[in-house]
Amino acid sequence: MINKFNLTGKVAIITGSSKGIGEAIARIFAENGATVVISSRKQEACDRVAAAFKADGLKAMAIACHVGSADDRKALIEKTVAELGGVDILVNNAGTNPVFGPIEEATETVFDQIMNVNVKAPWDLSNLCLPVMKNRGGGSIINISSVEGELPEEGLGIYSVSKSAVTMLTKSQAKEWGKHGIRVNAICPGLIKTKFSAALWTNEQIMKQIKEASPIGRMGEPDEIAGIALLLASSAGSFLTGSIIVADGGFLLR
Repeated sequence: MINKFNLTGKVAIITGSSKGIGEAIARIFAENGATVVISSRKQEACDRVAAAFKADGLKAMAIACHVGSADDRKALIEKTVAELGGVDILVNNAGTNPVFGPIEEATETVFDQIMNVNVKAPWDLSNLCLPVMKNRGGGSIINISSVEGELPEEGLGIYSVSKSAVTMLTKSQAKEWGKHGIRVNAICPGLIKTKFSAALWTNEQIMKQIKEASPIGRMGEPDEIAGIALLLASSAGSFLTGSIIVADGGFLLR
């Protein structure tokens, strides 16, 4: 059974993988045999992570990509195919939430930015990978959503809307692309200790509420999301598609 988690010979792109959840996913993929593409906005950050992976004997290359840019998205896929021959796994992890406050105070610019990065980018990157994966006989797409798409909290309204859209995008892709051997699933993390979520876990009042609401009584770590991604990327999860896996320490059970 353990061999079902082996990703040897697979090429995996993970957006937003220079830190946090994305980096943890990239590492567990590489440790299980995949060649991973480290991608985030800054080439220097990508190079640093890829170099660390290589120093550990893992296979990695670095390609900078601002997922909010259509040109960058296209270049990411084209460069990966040119250098590595194809794409077997795509993890749409990069996301943004530049505001924390009431919905009515969000500007149109902020709304468009959140939707462009959190919804349009996964849609477009998946579409770009579709013909590549079809030619390789299938693949796995993993969209990183959020519990905020299931149960919104005050101050995160537009972000919640974007993650709810990601959940439905996942289901639609799974339904339409299963015939091509492409599985599409989503992971909905709860509060994970990353730089992205620092505004939440550095707030004592918010942390108190989360600990009281969660049966496990703590926030999660990036590695705890990475293991789920490995299942979804590998043949161990071959009967999973259209699944929305919540990993929140039981937070939504309140």
